[in-house]
Amino acid sequence: MLPDADDLPEILLDLAVPHEDINELVALRGLLIRDPGAMRLLEECVEGLVRDMGEIGGAAPWPGERIADLLTGQTAGGEPGALGRYFAVYVFVAALPYVCAHHDALGVPPEVSRHTLADLGRNMAVYRRRHGQGGVQAPGWLALHFHGELFQLGRLQFQRARVGERRVKLLADTGLALDAHAMCLSLHIPDFHGPLSPAACDRSLALAMDFFARHFPGERYTAGVCHSWLLDPQLKRYLGADSNIVRFQERFRLAGKAGEPADTEPVQFVFGNPDLPMADLPRRTTVERAVGDHLRAGGHWYIGHGWFPLPTV
Repeated sequence: MLPDADDLPEILLDLAVPHEDINELVALRGLLIRDPGAMRLLEECVEGLVRDMGEIGGAAPWPGERIADLLTGQTAGGEPGALGRYFAVYVFVAALPYVCAHHDALGVPPEVSRHTLADLGRNMAVYRRRHGQGGVQAPGWLALHFHGELFQLGRLQFQRARVGERRVKLLADTGLALDAHAMCLSLHIPDFHGPLSPAACDRSLALAMDFFARHFPGERYTAGVCHSWLLDPQLKRYLGADSNIVRFQERFRLAGKAGEPADTEPVQFVFGNPDLPMADLPRRTTVERAVGDHLRAGGHWYIGHGWFPLPTV
């Protein structure tokens, strides 16, 4: 199920795993394969990830609590030890042949597969930036990539999704009247990928229209949707009309403010750590000043929701 120690480094590099994590991952492989309980959990996780490959919502939920319970080390506060922090990497490496075979069967170009699955390395870079050690920040999020539900196409990521019960009324209030089971493309904005420029977004959307028409011809997506702090309309108070974020917002028909405050979202994505004290947030850029000053003035940030129609293909 797992590649041997000699082959593992090259596979990790193909997944953009940071260089400083590779030696530890190779060394921990031996500890993992000598632990029968951990190997049983690994097999279960892989089976749950690759079942119904490509079916929306078909992967088993990520068993985060079980992984933490099984692999807790002796670190302060009962945090998972090194094997626990890295366990998801071994799951995704073991699942790699399945998702690659699925991509091949769909005719997905190798560069799209590579760019999509390299989000593992990006996610690990986010983890290290926040925690100062190796690990995987959001394994459940990466399950979308390794289950054939999400693809990176240029600057943006596109998730094959259904509107869902929670979003139907919210989006209907802005003119999108769809059944909860209607298909849409959910847009995501990855970190460490340069500016969110209008030209880069235009190129991504053009790539997506061609990609999904070519490789998923039986699916019809009515709308592009996005649920992100980047769509909080309050950002327009602080950012100029020529801001990349404002111009990104203007692609969407935005729903009104909904839900509870989500102050940690912009703090996490702008500053790298959602737990940073408000008073200590830097003010080096326009976006940093917007996020921090708004919070220090007693304001809150919210997840914005928006959509735009997709051309019928």
